[in-house]
Amino acid sequence: MSIVDEIRRPIESKIAEYEDFMAKQMRSPDPLVSGILDYILQNGGKGIRPMMVLLSAAMQKPDNKDNIGLRTYLGAMLVEMMHTASLVHDDVIDESDMRRGKPSVRARWGSRSAVIAGDLILAKSITVGLDSGQFDIVDYVTRAMSTLCEGELIQSQQSNRLEMTREIYLDIIRKKTAALFGVSAGVGALSVGAPCSQVSVMQEFGELVGIAFQIQDDILDYDTAGETGKPACNDLAEKKITLPLLVVIERSSEARRKDLLARLATADTDSQSIEYLHDVVVSEGGLAEATRIMQAYVARAQGLLEPFPPSPYHTALLLLTSYAADRKK
Repeated sequence: MSIVDEIRRPIESKIAEYEDFMAKQMRSPDPLVSGILDYILQNGGKGIRPMMVLLSAAMQKPDNKDNIGLRTYLGAMLVEMMHTASLVHDDVIDESDMRRGKPSVRARWGSRSAVIAGDLILAKSITVGLDSGQFDIVDYVTRAMSTLCEGELIQSQQSNRLEMTREIYLDIIRKKTAALFGVSAGVGALSVGAPCSQVSVMQEFGELVGIAFQIQDDILDYDTAGETGKPACNDLAEKKITLPLLVVIERSSEARRKDLLARLATADTDSQSIEYLHDVVVSEGGLAEATRIMQAYVARAQGLLEPFPPSPYHTALLLLTSYAADRKK
């Protein structure tokens, strides 16, 4: 059994109910629209964010098997559709033809339709929440939308400038990744009536897991063994300074820093620059230091769960923090 299967096991039946709920909301009488929506849902990822919503909800009252209901499913759908819409839009921006080993929505239906499809799944999920009167859930989750967009804009600006500091890097990943993880854990608690203090704790927990998750993504980008199923060093090719390279730059002399940045400036057209920077990051401990920093965030996240009583959901959330740091793709 994989670690993801172990994480899912305590909420297996609830995941099935959630997926049925989401499928019913993402329908259309138009064959074209229905085909696009079905394709997006069928080619989703592991569903880490919805799992976090369901587990967070269940952990608040672990003895109440009927604790999870439509409010929780709505929260899970909102966070997953926000994440999915961002990926559909990313493929348009990056002109990507593949997503998770399948043709992207952009590749199958064109960029214009892909942008509209991303907007559609957001609009449909928000409309479901408003029509059902779950205004607190909708308000809580959708506040993360602007935060996510801000993170992407700041990262694009820094890549164009070839500038990065530790403070800016952490601000970017908090906004572009950790915020939605935080909302996922927080809305799970909110959906079952947990007190505000517990919602805040779970949001902080999710944000810490999200930071670790993104740092691991940045580490895995340097994998040249092909385990991730993605092109290696894609961040370097896009001239992004992520934590593994950043820690090397921080340790370098001014002259060395300028040389590294000059090579990064040509990485989008020069494969030798990418290879050089990759080797520098590996040989000078950039990956090891990034891993150490990531594990510190994992430890902080796990510490926030200590006050909760033992339960299968508590155990699954601890496993989820380990998965965020140890996964290979």
